[in-house]
Amino acid sequence: MSWYLAVLKNYAGFSGRARRKEYWMYTLFNIIALAVLLGISVAVDTTIPYLIYVVAVIIPSLAVLVRRLHDTGRSGWWILLGVVPFGGIVLLVFSCLEGSNEVNEYGANPKLAPQGV
Repeated sequence: MSWYLAVLKNYAGFSGRARRKEYWMYTLFNIIALAVLLGISVAVDTTIPYLIYVVAVIIPSLAVLVRRLHDTGRSGWWILLGVVPFGGIVLLVFSCLEGSNEVNEYGANPKLAPQGV
């Protein structure tokens, strides 16, 4: 849960790097929250809580994916692969790859930096 909150604290931070754990823990809690809100929306026969949450997490979700791409040494513009057929599969593979161990143009290795989490 602390990884999820850390990403939300850095709401629109597209610079820097995000390690795999940060990205996947955020994604896990995001999916759980989406499932709970979808269940609530179905139970009360309205999609308003679900849609509000989806709109609220678009920017942090994009930001953490861009930082994850930075960790693998790729530009955030690779995120545009998501709009072409099967591009999401490529983004999934990139998000599963281990980040570069050395300092790259996007910053130091986040595994070596002290985490407050």
